[in-house]
Amino acid sequence: MKQSNNELVSKAWWYYGDMWLVVGGPVIVIIASFITLYFAIKVPDPVVDADYYRKGIEINKTLDAKGDGLVPAIQGRNHAATGIKPAQD
Repeated sequence: MKQSNNELVSKAWWYYGDMWLVVGGPVIVIIASFITLYFAIKVPDPVVDADYYRKGIEINKTLDAKGDGLVPAIQGRNHAATGIKPAQD
């Protein structure tokens, strides 16, 4: 029996590589979304400490107390910007 040139042999869809490109992307995204959902349910976010504002104020107070250590740096920056040598104490 001869097959004519116009007759196409039909294969199952999984034999075609282009079909895997079309179907593969969305399937990977769906699998990744279920993995993300699993992690969102099983691993809860840590509770944020509500006292962050008070801790920030305390940190600012300690940084303000140590502000005298920056005086030489500030004088050096001003000297670099203006070219005027700072006075020696």
